Amino acid sequence: MKRKNKNVKTRLNKMLEVPDEVVMQVPKLTILKFEEVLIENYKGILEYQDFFIRIQTHIGIVNINGYQLSLEEMTVDDLVVKGKIESIDFESIVDQG
Repeated sequence: MKRKNKNVKTRLNKMLEVPDEVVMQVPKLTILKFEEVLIENYKGILEYQDFFIRIQTHIGIVNINGYQLSLEEMTVDDLVVKGKIESIDFESIVDQG
């Protein structure tokens, strides 16, 4: 039943041309000049240091490595990380369904 609801949502999104990140809470990352990352649709902050930030999303964890990292702007759904970004990696959550 869960799979059927997901297929209906996916078809409806395509008909209405609504981006997945809006309806299905898929994270969207926008990177500017290795100095700023906008993360949309995040769930929470797992770890925060000036050289390493871990962000929980609905599909996994985003790890940001660098130095002089800071959380500049935060809303309920979006956050901006600024600093000298050296790498970004992802830990995906395996779907058990």
